[in-house]
Amino acid sequence: MPSTDYDARKRLLADARVRDGRLHDARHTAATVLLILGVPERAVMQIMGWSSTAMAARYQNVTGGIPADVAQRVGGLVWDVAKEPDESGADGSAGSRWDCR
Repeated sequence: MPSTDYDARKRLLADARVRDGRLHDARHTAATVLLILGVPERAVMQIMGWSSTAMAARYQNVTGGIPADVAQRVGGLVWDVAKEPDESGADGSAGSRWDCR
């Protein structure tokens, strides 16, 4: 990056009172935030200027919250479907489409 861009970026960060960091690290942060927000990969590729999905794998970091969120969403789908209120058993209790009675 030419020194004029470097100097301008440093001034911008100082004026905004934002902690200085490497520009490369900011790309990883931006890519990871887009992953956390669930932005579709094609949109991420366009925003980040990537032509290969391999770049997403390189820049997006799967944080601790992502697997937990996926597990909760899958659990909600599976177990909420099993507790549908319109499927009641003979005793009037909510039945399950997974019941093997």
